[in-house]
Amino acid sequence: MSEKDLSLEGRVALIAGASRGIGEATARRLARNGAMVICSSRKIADCQAVADAIVKEGGKARAMVLHLGEAEHREKAMEDIKANEGRLDILVNNGATSPYFGEARDTPDSAWDKTFEVNVKGPFFLSSLAVNTFMKEQGKGAIVNVASINGIRPGFFQGAYSISKAALISATQVLAQECGGFGVRVNALCPGLTETKLASALTSNPELEGMMQRNFSIQRVGQPEDMAAAIHYLASDASSYMTGQCLIVDGGITARGPL
Repeated sequence: MSEKDLSLEGRVALIAGASRGIGEATARRLARNGAMVICSSRKIADCQAVADAIVKEGGKARAMVLHLGEAEHREKAMEDIKANEGRLDILVNNGATSPYFGEARDTPDSAWDKTFEVNVKGPFFLSSLAVNTFMKEQGKGAIVNVASINGIRPGFFQGAYSISKAALISATQVLAQECGGFGVRVNALCPGLTETKLASALTSNPELEGMMQRNFSIQRVGQPEDMAAAIHYLASDASSYMTGQCLIVDGGITARGPL
């Protein structure tokens, strides 16, 4: 491995959930390292702002509407990329939702369905389309699923979300097994507590500092840029012998035991 293995020059990357947080930081980082980045989410205006910022910085990017949970959106995304870029080298499934916070046994059906639609079904079928439409024929590709340490160890009052992330980790391993022969690598990133909109209820908690002192080896909340660096590694040739794995980036939470 050399420093050149981190270059993404000439590659096309689709970031699902690129409007803010980890997705935005990832889009900016991949673009800085040479990738043509397609920034997607449900709201085109938010993604357009990210794409415009990347272009202003000298990178290559455009925006796309993509609702991970909608089959029609996923199919149209592949058709759009085929018509415009003609290839897809990197897919980052970053979109996620957690509509219910409370005892798992009281989870509403609607919250369960929404959680799995966005966190599992969307990434699985978008990945499948990416492989079948582009990566299998290209003989190469990298898929990164943004899971969570909650998929390894359930989070308090986050039952459905934790179960969905465990399922996403399993889906990562299944696709890695099936697609390795095509030259396609599939890995998962498992972030710990990160400064994002999804985690804002926790990161804004006044008791967070005490919790970090008790449980974090690195006593700060993770930043989107920390996760973007890990995704860059998983998407690049620097991780060319790595597939079906979960890269944990959590400040040492899982090393310290239960919260």
